[in-house]
Amino acid sequence: MPTLDAPEERLRKFKYRGKDASMRRQQRMAVSLELRKAKKEEQALKRRNITNFSPDPASGQLTKGVSLTLQEIINGVNASDPDLCFQATQEARKMLSQEWNPPLKLIVKAGLIPRLVEFLKLSPHPCLQFEAAWALTNIASGTSEQTQAVVEGGAIPPLVELLSSPHMTVCEQAVWALGNIAGDGPEFRDLVISSNAIPHLLALVSSTIPITFMRNITWTLSNLCRNKNPYPSVKAVKQILPVLSHLLQHQDSEVLSDTCWALSYLTDGSNERISQVVNMGVLPRLVQLMTSSELNVLTPSLRTVGNIVTGTDHQTQVAIDAGMLNVLPQLLMHPKSSIQKEAAWALSNVAAGPHQHIQRLIACGMLPPLVALLKNGEFKVQKEAVWTVANFTTGGTIDQLIQLVHAGVLEPLVNLLTIQDTKIVIIILDVISFILQAADKLSEKENLCLLIEEMGGIDKIEALQLHENPQVALTALNIIENHFSEGEESGTVLPALDQDHEFLNRLTKQYQDPTSPKPRSKP
Repeated sequence: MPTLDAPEERLRKFKYRGKDASMRRQQRMAVSLELRKAKKEEQALKRRNITNFSPDPASGQLTKGVSLTLQEIINGVNASDPDLCFQATQEARKMLSQEWNPPLKLIVKAGLIPRLVEFLKLSPHPCLQFEAAWALTNIASGTSEQTQAVVEGGAIPPLVELLSSPHMTVCEQAVWALGNIAGDGPEFRDLVISSNAIPHLLALVSSTIPITFMRNITWTLSNLCRNKNPYPSVKAVKQILPVLSHLLQHQDSEVLSDTCWALSYLTDGSNERISQVVNMGVLPRLVQLMTSSELNVLTPSLRTVGNIVTGTDHQTQVAIDAGMLNVLPQLLMHPKSSIQKEAAWALSNVAAGPHQHIQRLIACGMLPPLVALLKNGEFKVQKEAVWTVANFTTGGTIDQLIQLVHAGVLEPLVNLLTIQDTKIVIIILDVISFILQAADKLSEKENLCLLIEEMGGIDKIEALQLHENPQVALTALNIIENHFSEGEESGTVLPALDQDHEFLNRLTKQYQDPTSPKPRSKP
């Protein structure tokens, strides 16, 4: 049966790197959540089967058109004659398979679900099992309330039983139904898992089954990996991971896409969860898939690798060793801004690591495309590029800072001082002040001040002293007084951008888990 194409976009994690080692991998949550809420997610939570015909598992006959009224369907479904039950169930399924405005609510209200669930258990009648499973699939594709009606009707255990059906079409439809139920949220996902669905699903993975069936299995497995609060159990993840590793070698783009999305969900968490995936040895293949010309494969593979580099320095090193930094420059220049943004986010987390990681970033030619994004990228991409520069600046060596300035980073940063996003403006001011302090240590501050003045930077920073946001105004005032005023020699020295810096302190307090002393605890 055909699957529906999956749409686009989803949440992610960030890190802000402070100079203090205990804050090096401080995470921040995406500040552009409103952009993502405006779009559908890249991978569908639920899918409705809207095929306008029904393959008969026994005879292969096709049937079309709806010829019974709702009352006749209700009467037929409740009849004792299996033939009447089949005809009525098929008609109900056709109604539920309408492309526009299917009467899901009407069918649920008519009380048909308990009978449809009973039909799932009638193994002598595979045609009836198939139609009932299809109808329940489409009901479960609706609202959470409608999915709940399917679950409360007792559908999960018999659907799991049908995963062992000798009739492939029945089996596939059961897979699809369970995928829709699991996709509703963590509660129903865990009900499917506790019903022992995973071993049955994994047993179906074979090179001999039709590709549509393989796609449905992979998508359902990805929904079993999906959702947090709580995450899927460690036991469930351990069961699924070897098969995901195997499916990552598949050639079909839909199978690859859903496999990568599954891995992205599994890496969207603690370092321990990231380790489960990294230890499977999948990073070289994920990096290879980041070069895919197909967006539905590129996006989730990049997301997964981006999640991994929010982890420990060692986990980031494994990603670097797999070649991620060799691929990122092209992705920073990708024609789609959503990929540029994702790549810049991943890069910002590499820049949050030790100076050895920053050196690899430089060696792989990352600075020119980074500066190009700061100059010409869409604003959502520019923001990620600013985070990258901030992490680089606070974690790099003096020599690395010099290379950053020589790459031309200051001019686009100065030009961004006029934007409305106060958090980004403060970060840019922090970066400028930090670079000025570094230049002072090298006795190069005068030259740097002249450079900033030629760029119009002094005028912009002076104007920010009157900004309505007091933190912006204070930061701008400190820069002018400490670096550009005539009496700066007697002025106060701006504190280094470390754990004592007020803005970084506020950022840490905002995003650190109050229940854990670990600097990288998830908010």
